Amino acid sequence: MPKFTRPAVAGAAMASAASLLVLSTLPADAQSAGAPANKHVLLISVDGMHQSDLDWYVATHPGSTLAKLSRGGSEYTNAQASNPSDSDPGGTALMTGGNPKSTGVYYDVEYSHKTDEPGSACTPGKPATGGDVVYDSPDDALANVNDFINPSNGTFPSFDENGSIYAKGVDKNPAAIMNLKNDASSLNASTFPVDPATCKNITPWDYLGTNSIFQVIHNAGRRTAWSDKHAVYLSFNGPGSNGQSIDDFFGPEIDSQAVMPNGVPYPQDDDWAHIDAATKQYDGYKVQAVLNELGGRDHSGKAQVGTPAVLGMNFQAVSVAQKSRSTSTTLIGPDAQGNYTTSAPQPGGYQWVNGKLVPGPALSSAFDYVDAQLGKMSAEIHKDGLADSTTVIVTAKHGQSPMNPNELVTVQDGPIVSAINAAWAQKHPDNKSLIVAGTDDDLWQSYLSDTSQAACDFVKNYLWNHTAQGYDVNKKPVTVQHSGLTQIWAGSDAAGFFGVPVNNGHYPDVFGKVQEGVVYSKPTKLAEHGGMNTGDRNVLMVVNGPGVPAQVQSNPVETTQVAPTILSALGLDPASLQAVRTEGTQVLPGIGGAHR
Repeated sequence: MPKFTRPAVAGAAMASAASLLVLSTLPADAQSAGAPANKHVLLISVDGMHQSDLDWYVATHPGSTLAKLSRGGSEYTNAQASNPSDSDPGGTALMTGGNPKSTGVYYDVEYSHKTDEPGSACTPGKPATGGDVVYDSPDDALANVNDFINPSNGTFPSFDENGSIYAKGVDKNPAAIMNLKNDASSLNASTFPVDPATCKNITPWDYLGTNSIFQVIHNAGRRTAWSDKHAVYLSFNGPGSNGQSIDDFFGPEIDSQAVMPNGVPYPQDDDWAHIDAATKQYDGYKVQAVLNELGGRDHSGKAQVGTPAVLGMNFQAVSVAQKSRSTSTTLIGPDAQGNYTTSAPQPGGYQWVNGKLVPGPALSSAFDYVDAQLGKMSAEIHKDGLADSTTVIVTAKHGQSPMNPNELVTVQDGPIVSAINAAWAQKHPDNKSLIVAGTDDDLWQSYLSDTSQAACDFVKNYLWNHTAQGYDVNKKPVTVQHSGLTQIWAGSDAAGFFGVPVNNGHYPDVFGKVQEGVVYSKPTKLAEHGGMNTGDRNVLMVVNGPGVPAQVQSNPVETTQVAPTILSALGLDPASLQAVRTEGTQVLPGIGGAHR
């Protein structure tokens, strides 16, 4: 379908609203003709948020910040996240303009035939033996802090990753996290994959196969900032940066134990990503970082450094509410004694109401929270006189699937992997573990010890002919055909799917698309992300600001187009990004023209 442009009067009316974020992205040809570029870009990822969520929220909350953003700017209703749609390839796409074929990032927990296993014996120059590539919270320098409530329950990583704020990682004042300084000391390098050529561990930023917007902007002498959920997203610094192209990175660990403002752990005794009231508190620290940076200070609010050319954050509250069967949504307190508690749990995910699928109570609350925080950012932009020089882009690293709870089927992938390995071992007694790695959320990824086409086809055929047992949304047993998959790519077909050479070594040897609703997990979740169904990939995309037309674009776009759009908005060359040149990634249509 063609685009349509809203009447100019509608844009003018919205521009008069006091809380409207005034933003702008100028075409490259306009910039080259001498038109002023914007000085700042604020990028927001509302992880998990679909275009259909935006449609619902705008319709039911016409006075919201999200409504003003979308109605007064350019809205892209057919935006697709990366494939796979996991957080890391999704975030990396936003920052580089590239898909896994260029970035080499297929998942946050993956494997590569071109590296050696962390900690393994290594002789420089010998062929790679293959190894795990895990850039996730286990990489924190302080990844094993005892449960504050009951040490016998196990450990969490530290909120500040490196123990620089909390003695031995014991968090008694969560607000002190604003003093966190993330750099290489936040990470345990011994957990990184090993480069067989040098036998040295590969840092997250050097594993990335292409440069990032932060490198281009930093190298242009302009300040950069970003806030995210793991310290390992220092990877966005890009290769060869020595982790220095993001001037102000703030990444408090979301997998750490959730602690209420008074230093008492949440009574649910879990991490920040499994209690939505806690997730909102957690997101609030990143919001404060952004507000401080918009005000010209560093993320802590202590040093006056100037407003970054690019800054932003990801929200987690929506994603958590989408996946949780039931969760507390509100932190209550403090009372007269300074104590806090949480509201009663509410249903997560989506519900059928009068024949329509709509967000349930927990998810509705999460959308309200995000909208309120966007309102705070809007107010800060106007307060600081940035409205005429700032572009804001609101999108999502990934969606979430399934949206319809009646489609949910949870299947444990472990028994399937074990059965495949056992069947292979019967024919190949010298190799009892054919599948050596893989992460299956709502997709299938297998890395094999034998990468021959015959071995890849063996796994594909087993998966296709296997009947798996699972559970529906009511936790009743169900049976799924084809291991829960609808399409499988193996060996050379998998390489072709990603557009890389067969000997690339980074892509999954066997890659599968799940049947709508299938999630590989215990029956504790309502949804997941990582796959390629509509719920996984059809995310919101809104750009708003001076010079940006009030329009709706229904033609397909991708989240990779955010990166060149950011550079174009700042008057920098989108073609400075290697992935833009390799993949031909375009600036978002209607606001920035073709890349130069």
